[in-house]
Amino acid sequence: MASRRTIMAALVLGAVWAPAASAKEWAKALFNKTSHDFGVVARGAKAEYRFVLDNIYVEDVHIKRVTSTCGCTVPKLTKDTLKTYETAELVAELDTLRFYGHKSATLKVEFDKPFPAEVQLQVYCYIRSDVVFEPGIVQFGSVSQGRSATQRVTVSYAGRKDWQVLDVTSNSPHLAAELKEVSRIGETPRARVDYELCVTLKETAPAGYFREHVVLKTNDPNRQTAQVPLTVEGHVLPSLSVSPASLIFVVQPRQSQARNLVVRGEKPFRILSISGPDARFRFTVPTEAKAVHVVPMQFTATEATGRVSGKIRVETDVPGAGAVEINVDGQVVP
Repeated sequence: MASRRTIMAALVLGAVWAPAASAKEWAKALFNKTSHDFGVVARGAKAEYRFVLDNIYVEDVHIKRVTSTCGCTVPKLTKDTLKTYETAELVAELDTLRFYGHKSATLKVEFDKPFPAEVQLQVYCYIRSDVVFEPGIVQFGSVSQGRSATQRVTVSYAGRKDWQVLDVTSNSPHLAAELKEVSRIGETPRARVDYELCVTLKETAPAGYFREHVVLKTNDPNRQTAQVPLTVEGHVLPSLSVSPASLIFVVQPRQSQARNLVVRGEKPFRILSISGPDARFRFTVPTEAKAVHVVPMQFTATEATGRVSGKIRVETDVPGAGAVEINVDGQVVP
């Protein structure tokens, strides 16, 4: 953000341009949005939404308290004090075991620093009592990049004898889902239908944390409840990693800065090339195949002063792995 406002200035401007505006407007501006609709959620499913707060002011911001008007939604703060440029999240988590039906909650966020204010966030949902997921989330945990993994979930329904899941879809190209009917017993309105849902994380999944959904499309006549989402999350570990992730240094003209870069892989590999932001960076590239490479690096400053920025890029022969990069932020000072 190019500039930062003080909260006092924001209040003064609000008083000049909008006399009826509440003093809470400075706090409301911290949030990326102030409402969320979960839509339809199955019983037992894990469902949460993260409201993002970004301190756009010079002053420190402190959240005194967060409360909910309904036990169906539990609010949790990742951080209660935000300095300039800092970001926090208010996690709104649904209790899908003790509550069902149409629910709404108001999350009241109370600020006491630098000025008292209150912001109200709205949450809406419809928790189905007749559809149950076990477990309530597809949790892959940590998976190495380039490998596939599969998790299974039991989908149970109680009600109509002719209830069916017609299709399972996902917006993610890295997820695949298969559904198999396991049992169908009883008569309407006490019939029970069980499915086994297999969700596969494909080998093509990129490195990093992911949080996606698979959606069950049913033959419910009500369009609003015919689709039931299931959360899928996990962490794909990169096949290659490099440390340090960032290179920070300060040198004087004609001085040198030496560092070691460590490149790791799951199996022995070769480093094909290493390039820096400019010709002042020199690398001693090993030629043999190893699972861990220690690469000596030297930066030699010229007479020119100023900031040194860019990326160090490491190319390897690991199949399917792209280049790994290190951010560079240096200074050549008089």
